[in-house]
Amino acid sequence: MTATPDPTDPGTATGPGTPTSPGTPTSPGTPTSPATPADAAHRPAGRTARVTAVVVTFRPETAATLALLAALRPQVEHVVVVDNGSGQATVDALGPGLGDTDALLALAENQGIGAAQNLGIAWAREHGAELVLLSDQDSLPAPDMVERLVAGLDRARREHPRVGGVGPVTVDHRNAGATLLFRAERWGPRRAPVPTEDGALVPVVFLLASGCLIPLDVLDAVGPLNEPWFIDHVDLEWGLRAGRLGYRLFGVAGAELAHSLGDRTVRIPGRERDVHVHSPVRNYYMVRNTVHLVRSGLLSPAWRLGYLAWITKYTVFYAIAQRPRARRLGLMLRAFAHGIAGRTGPLRPPR
Repeated sequence: MTATPDPTDPGTATGPGTPTSPGTPTSPGTPTSPATPADAAHRPAGRTARVTAVVVTFRPETAATLALLAALRPQVEHVVVVDNGSGQATVDALGPGLGDTDALLALAENQGIGAAQNLGIAWAREHGAELVLLSDQDSLPAPDMVERLVAGLDRARREHPRVGGVGPVTVDHRNAGATLLFRAERWGPRRAPVPTEDGALVPVVFLLASGCLIPLDVLDAVGPLNEPWFIDHVDLEWGLRAGRLGYRLFGVAGAELAHSLGDRTVRIPGRERDVHVHSPVRNYYMVRNTVHLVRSGLLSPAWRLGYLAWITKYTVFYAIAQRPRARRLGLMLRAFAHGIAGRTGPLRPPR
């Protein structure tokens, strides 16, 4: 899943929403590396032994994804990669990064982040996982991230009756100091301060998909990831559904993840942080799904106003300041129309 970005950043956004149709995975993919039950020699020691990592890829930079797999494998019991139609060359390149008890599910076409995550979660369930760790293709966890997340989850469960999941302190090193943890404030999610205490729990309104650790019994209660939205706001939508059911979510201080948000960053005079810039197609999904979010019923009146203000700023920023301006504006106007009409799924060429 891609990260749901910062509402204070005109280049990116955060947001929840209800799924029009949560759906279930309809294409199980082709396991190019079928898993078998892991023996003790293949399992990591300690409390991480029932964690399965679910990594979703789409036309990845294979070197970066192989580095991710190398960092994850010693920390979890299994890794399952779900490739969203990148092609056989990508599948072949990623295969050596997996072990005998891991799997690569190769989908024939891009089914979106939610569908791919749901497929990976189903595989994890079938292979005995108790916890799933979601990951994007362009993240890099610290060597002890999973261990710290499991410890944080244990602590949260001792201190709170209903815990939906935990996540790391995520940092985009292109934007120094901009940690990606968000707490609920009056007009919507805003960046949360991170305590200096190692292992401290940071209450958040949602967890960025990449790096989040979720118990399978919570997924049973809250439901699957939102497939119809395809990409963007999928992690926040799930987090708000969890919150509505009384589950609390936490960041864990000391659990670290490097993650690249957007295609690039640009500096705007007067802003403390750089702005993350996405492609024109991602502009479409962000605008459309923000409209779905505002209409979802999960937002307070103040949050609805906050998101309407944000999406206006977002549209103006991309239409004026980022080339190709005409293509971006056309896709964003189309996205507004599709959001109002309730349209979901992948972006299709106009008829």
